[in-house]
Amino acid sequence: MASGREIKTKIKSVQNTRKVTRALEMVSASKIRKAQDRMKASRPYARAMKQVIGHLAQANSEYQHPFLVERAEIKRVGYIIVSSDRGLAGGLNNNLFRKVLGEVRQWQDKGAEVDVVTIGQKASAFFRRIKVNMLASVTHLGDKPQLEQLVGVVKVMLDAYESGKVDRVYLVYNDFVNTMTQRAAFDQLLPLPAADTQIAHHDWDYIYEPDAATVLEHVLKRYVESLVYQAVLENVASEHAARMVAMKSASDNATKLIGDLQLVYNKARQAAITQEISEIVGGAAAV
Repeated sequence: MASGREIKTKIKSVQNTRKVTRALEMVSASKIRKAQDRMKASRPYARAMKQVIGHLAQANSEYQHPFLVERAEIKRVGYIIVSSDRGLAGGLNNNLFRKVLGEVRQWQDKGAEVDVVTIGQKASAFFRRIKVNMLASVTHLGDKPQLEQLVGVVKVMLDAYESGKVDRVYLVYNDFVNTMTQRAAFDQLLPLPAADTQIAHHDWDYIYEPDAATVLEHVLKRYVESLVYQAVLENVASEHAARMVAMKSASDNATKLIGDLQLVYNKARQAAITQEISEIVGGAAAV
């Protein structure tokens, strides 16, 4: 059995750890409300963009933008992967990366190569160790990410798709369901999936000014940027929720461990006192 001094040192160490986990829990609890408000405020815009693009995709247009055309053969797949910059969020990032690796292996088994663009420090560090081609990355977006911070990495993937280097693009992020649940989401960005076009096909088309190519080029790029930005906001809210739950669990476990160590300390202290009394009694009897 460990000595009383060693057990006291362990108790003090666990108490210090509990102070840290409680502080992190309180910080995330204070930030999660604002993160949810930003996420919910952006959702209607992203939903409206999907409806507009879905309607445009079903128009009987003479001009077909490359973003709307399904390619016959998939030789290279691109992923825009959104993660957090900081850890201590339970299995939030690891669960997402594990599912991404499963998807990547499936494409590689089919003979397709994979390119990735990462958003967040955790994804950047993880995928640098994996045998995939990383085109670009952006980190340290903070709790209030701005669209301007994302335009660069999104453009890298859009240019790769337009030039024919990538045949399909997916957006991967943690979708915020509620405080206790965050799920890994895989959305197909390019080409525009049929699932997003809920409006029936119609024989007429819009009148574009100045022309269809210019209008669609602008609108479709804003569409992709809006979805990526919404994914980042969803991921920030998921990060704070996951960290709050993880730190609460860690604090509860630390409290339980302190109680167990306190019992061990009391037993060790009682055993030491009993031994001292026995030695005194034995010494007195010998005299």
